[in-house]
Amino acid sequence: MQNLYLWQQITVKRYLLGTNINIINQHKMKPFISTTVYGVLTYILSLTLIASPWLFGLVDVSSAALFLPIYIGWLQLIMCIFADTKVGFVKQFPVQIHMVLDVVMGFILMVSPWLYTFSSKVFLPELLLGGLLFFLGIFTKNSPFLTRTHRTAPEGQLTSTDSFEGRLNV
Repeated sequence: MQNLYLWQQITVKRYLLGTNINIINQHKMKPFISTTVYGVLTYILSLTLIASPWLFGLVDVSSAALFLPIYIGWLQLIMCIFADTKVGFVKQFPVQIHMVLDVVMGFILMVSPWLYTFSSKVFLPELLLGGLLFFLGIFTKNSPFLTRTHRTAPEGQLTSTDSFEGRLNV
């Protein structure tokens, strides 16, 4: 009798877990920023980051407040120029990697006032610019954080993801 009761509890938990998973999948967050808007915004953001020490008066605050936005801005500008988007010039750098690096650099920029202890003097420009970079990296279409990049093959099949992405079409 006790085994039957235990089995009923497991069945109810599986049923409830399954319905919760379906509810979560139905309300999954979807990316809403197009890659063209993303490209234009990253150009603007990279130039703003490069000029931010002078725009927001960060020159005399600390060396980290001065150099970190400049370094991240230049890296963003180089990635924008080489990105495989409509506004990229060279089109060699994958956009998904660009978005992952946006999230990493945005996080570093957001926490830098507290990490390098200049938050008592100024923190809002780096927090907002880093947050915008973080936000763009996550909510852009084809972002690796909210979209699935490759189809999965059934177990036991050998397939190449190159054939799914069209790289084998010559």
